[in-house]
Order: sequence, then structure tokens, then C-alpha cells
Amino acid sequence: WGILFSHPRDFTPVCTTELGRAAKLAAEFSKRNVKMIALSIDSVQDHLSWCKDINAYNGEQPAEKLPFPIIADKNRELA
Repeated sequence: WGILFSHPRDFTPVCTTELGRAAKLAAEFSKRNVKMIALSIDSVQDHLSWCKDINAYNGEQPAEKLPFPIIADKNRELA
């Protein structure tokens, strides 16, 4: 199974809280062999900064990594 999170932009409040909650639950999804991935129309560099924001929202150290990848769709070809 897989979960695809599709987000309009990085740093939006709802998207940040949603991905923050997903990051908190990632271990439970992993136990059930569910792969998680997100998609946003911003660049990889923006995603790395956003990951820091998401981790800080979760009360963790701001790190450029989440327990799942975020696809960069800067040219909006996938979206």
C-alpha cells in the first residue's frame, strides 16, 4: 500500500501540520508495510527548508529529512 500526499505549496499551515502528523505516524505505517511519499510544486531546496519547519512544528530538531520523501514538481508536470 502507499499514501501520496499532494500539496499546493511548501510552508502552508495546513500542509505543514498534515505532514507533521504523518511524520509522527510514519513508524506505524512502516509496520504495516505502507510506503509514504509527498508531492509539492516547489523545488528540492524549498522542500529541505520546509522539512526543517515540519520537524520544528513536531517539537523536534529542525532537520532536512522526514521519514518519507517529498517529490519536487517545480515545473508542475506531475501535478
